[in-house]
Amino acid sequence: MKKLTSLFSLLLACTTLLAQKPILTFETDSHDFGDIQEKDGKVTYVFNYTNTGASPLVLSQVQASCGCTTPEWTRTPVRPNEKGNIKVTFDPTARPGKFSKTITIQSNAQQPVKTIRIMGNVLQRPRTVEDDYPVLMEGLRLENNHIAFTKLAPGEQKTSEVKIINTSDKELTPDFINVPQHIKVVCQPATLKPGEKGLIVATFDASKKQDWGFVSDYLYVIFDGKRQYKNRISLSASIEEDFSKLTEKELANAPVISFNEKVHNFGDIPQTKKVEYDFIVTNNGNEKLILRKIKASCGCTAVTPQKTILEKGESTNIHVAFDPHGKTGHQSKNITVISNDPKNTNVILKITSNILVPGADVVK
Repeated sequence: MKKLTSLFSLLLACTTLLAQKPILTFETDSHDFGDIQEKDGKVTYVFNYTNTGASPLVLSQVQASCGCTTPEWTRTPVRPNEKGNIKVTFDPTARPGKFSKTITIQSNAQQPVKTIRIMGNVLQRPRTVEDDYPVLMEGLRLENNHIAFTKLAPGEQKTSEVKIINTSDKELTPDFINVPQHIKVVCQPATLKPGEKGLIVATFDASKKQDWGFVSDYLYVIFDGKRQYKNRISLSASIEEDFSKLTEKELANAPVISFNEKVHNFGDIPQTKKVEYDFIVTNNGNEKLILRKIKASCGCTAVTPQKTILEKGESTNIHVAFDPHGKTGHQSKNITVISNDPKNTNVILKITSNILVPGADVVK
């Protein structure tokens, strides 16, 4: 009987405490904007609420589910029977189509977490010349200032293009300087009349580049012989061997690259101490292994292979030197090894370290 009485008393106390808490009551917990025009910009709706509880209500946090939605809210305590509001603003820029966004509210109310919602449908604004050709070079607009040739085999040529339009009130004759010897680039047509569209056509000749893996270059577009550094076009490609036509027998006899380890941690080192390490690479295949290219991700890391051609079963060292001068904290640098192993053409090696500030002791 005593236990029942105690349990009843506890329930009564909890009920009394709960009854004394504030209650967050909204006039509505959702709003549909319907169709809105992207060109008209931001839209706002105010959610009104009342504290229908018995003690002051405090909203501790109001957070939207998306950065395109911004809430503002009553930050002062709302007394019983008084009102507050949450103003929600939605930005439709570059967000065509239907949307549904939630706003999560945390408070000291009986229901500590509450969600409200806005929804609607964004009608896309008409596209402009600036939308389709966002890059401006003098009076010439380009759809972008980067030409990607993606993947090329050694010796392959590939052509890519960029759409352009003359938005000036005079004829334009674009020319190009700083063009790499493995790139050919022309403007079609050579001269564009006001309002005329055209193309910048570039051809990449991998046989002249004589490189491997990801490569990048840049050139400048000039008008009337005048150079503007902002009028720059970047170009990129990945030069890779094509192993797709190898037979099963050829694959079985192919070189196989392996390493003693792919990640080496130097541990704690001072800024003044250069560190070195040798990755050991072995050819576990039957054909000759050719190390096509070895490149570090940072100029502070030097990479030198002892040999670049390995017979079956042969090993060599890839010597890595890291200079921590001017660096602090955790450091991680990559070394890309490109070979003729058809199953592991690109292998990433990594060195890591923790650079101590001057005067700090090295942890042993």
